[in-house]
Amino acid sequence: MRLPVYIASLLLAGLAVHGVADELKPFTTDGCTFWPEGPPGRPNLWRHCCVAHDLAYWQGGSQTQRLAADQALKSCLRDAHSALVASHVYWNVRIGGAAYWPTGFRWGYGWPYWQDGWWRGYALPTPEQQVQISQLLPDALRLVEEDARLNPPPMAGDE
Repeated sequence: MRLPVYIASLLLAGLAVHGVADELKPFTTDGCTFWPEGPPGRPNLWRHCCVAHDLAYWQGGSQTQRLAADQALKSCLRDAHSALVASHVYWNVRIGGAAYWPTGFRWGYGWPYWQDGWWRGYALPTPEQQVQISQLLPDALRLVEEDARLNPPPMAGDE
């Protein structure tokens, strides 16, 4: 008896989101999602890498753009600390950050998961969506700068 009610609820929920506006939410970042932002004794050492990665993930786009964002994260982490950390984080974001997952850290997380009754997935922004990105990007960049000011990496020699 519960299964038909559950299925009906899912179908109604799907119909309800069909009309959800294609609206980009303002940029947010949590730094390095589910991962430390630096090794013990060196907090925020690579947080800036994760925040830049979040900015790319917020906007979303094609699979090629996601791969480039993930590779940039890997390069930044390697430069900030080590190839081992970079490789570990890279493979975790390749798996966990896919646009398929209905999470707040997926590729394109600034956009609704459902658009026009269908999963957004990997999509280049339409001209209308690009206008939204352009309008919200200055505030997003200010947030990135503010995050860097509030969470500076340790100075060389700080241990």
